[in-house]
Amino acid sequence: MMTKKEVKDISIGIIGGTGLYDPNIFTIKDERKVYTPYGETSDKITICELNGRNIAFISRHGKGHRIPPHKINFRANIWALKELGVKKILAPSAVGSLKAKYRPSDIVIPDQYIDFTKNREYTFYDGGIVCHISQANPFCPDLQSLVSTELEKLSFKYHNKGTYTCIEGPRFSTIAESTYYRKVLNADIIGMTLVPECILAREMEICYLSISTITDYDVWSKVHVNSREIIETLKTNVTKIKKLLGNIIPKISDKQNKCECGSALRDALI
Repeated sequence: MMTKKEVKDISIGIIGGTGLYDPNIFTIKDERKVYTPYGETSDKITICELNGRNIAFISRHGKGHRIPPHKINFRANIWALKELGVKKILAPSAVGSLKAKYRPSDIVIPDQYIDFTKNREYTFYDGGIVCHISQANPFCPDLQSLVSTELEKLSFKYHNKGTYTCIEGPRFSTIAESTYYRKVLNADIIGMTLVPECILAREMEICYLSISTITDYDVWSKVHVNSREIIETLKTNVTKIKKLLGNIIPKISDKQNKCECGSALRDALI
């Protein structure tokens, strides 16, 4: 079991998305239930270690994928990671492609998003203090640079930018919706979990990066998306993500170079 001193050294958080439920690529040291003002987290947080770095891992949908995207308690998850001392979050997730050149099994490091969610808790600041957090550039540039460099070294097919359309779910899009996101909004990928996760991380002044793995072409293509085919592609994607995380984590620095994530609240509070 970890000591209290070791818990204070946890600066890296991983939010495991669809297919990445168990942190079996790491040395598991402890499992913690963190109580939050916002209710239950998706699951207990697993404290892991890789090359001397302590990591807090939580499954976004819970073990066994029991929580649908519209029911994830994003506030509890982010609050719990912050409580453990996490300063940088890597957030793998499964997405659909809205462009032919963004192919299934490719990895996307999105740089923008468009929010089409409807009924979620988007902020920690519900009254008393008002927070207008900036989302002009919603992802940490330091983590973007590090992950892109490592993907290049691994020779994985990837895209170092892309616009992520986040929908409410849990249903998939209609053809009309998919075509709208693709042709009118010019978005590149589509998923159900980025928002408000990235917003809440910024409110907590945590560096955050989405690592999006493509499973399908959504419904604008001739072959319509279905869960069975997604699961098959996921197996390939999860293998890549595990390799990527294993290479990245020892290289993550506690320093902040290009990013201002750690001072995001400076001009946001009223």
